Amino acid sequence: MSEVIKNRYEFVILFDVENGNPNGDPDAGNMPRIDPESGLGLVTDVCLKRKIRNYVETVKEDEDGYKIYIKEDIPLNRSDREACAAFGVTESDDKKVTEGLKKLKKNDPDADVKLRDYMCKHFFDIRTFGAVMTTFVKASLNCGQVRGPVQIGFARSIDPIISQEVTITRVAITTEKDAENKSTEMGRKSIVPYGLYRAEGYISANLARKVTGFSEDDLELLWEAIINMFENDHSAARGKMAVRELIVFKHSKELGDCPAYKLFDAVEVKKNDDVEYPRRYQDYCVKIHEENIPQSIEIKRMI
Repeated sequence: MSEVIKNRYEFVILFDVENGNPNGDPDAGNMPRIDPESGLGLVTDVCLKRKIRNYVETVKEDEDGYKIYIKEDIPLNRSDREACAAFGVTESDDKKVTEGLKKLKKNDPDADVKLRDYMCKHFFDIRTFGAVMTTFVKASLNCGQVRGPVQIGFARSIDPIISQEVTITRVAITTEKDAENKSTEMGRKSIVPYGLYRAEGYISANLARKVTGFSEDDLELLWEAIINMFENDHSAARGKMAVRELIVFKHSKELGDCPAYKLFDAVEVKKNDDVEYPRRYQDYCVKIHEENIPQSIEIKRMI
């Protein structure tokens, strides 16, 4: 694995959705998430990180060092036990595992730290985003809360979105009894006709060096995953989604050259003057005001 990153980064992601639901809200009938005050659409950080995890899992296929800790239908303790086995605790019974971990802790006061480092080394998403491992095999050992160097905020649409409910029908009837009375069944799905979303993220070289060991190879994989996070995750419910821009700011040193907000403020995204209702990415103009950015910061548009 390559060396740990030495530079701080900030980045801006622009992605859009056409005739789809980018992130349904389970508390609102799975309708697209909307800020009730501004009408702007929202996509949670958890949703975006899930797409990144899915891409890495697809590309690396559980390759050593690039496993995914938070996976669908996989209990966390199952992955925890992999780390336990590496330190000689191989029992399958929960009670015996607990006893084994207590013995391990008694013999080695640094067992918590060593297990944490093992998890960071073997699981990409822990090394990247961090993880809460205070429930490590029923809290027999406390690997603590690992703060990852990569943090992504909520995505917010550039303009207010309109959530439409579309009525759909199907010809397959569920039960024999219903089939005697009707030939179709009705349903509804929620879509956003068009929305351009913006998310902002941070990468701390300081945390990478001190805690997780996030490397230059990890960084390149992260950029690749962000750019392609919707390409292998298409579904009818999400419609047409694509990452349109990934703008990266690279600082010259570990702790950075200027506050992150100055870099984010330098990225201006607005719809064209002759457009009232945006319906495609070309209806927007993206401009970076480089005059407001210190010369020591490298700017790169990855797409």
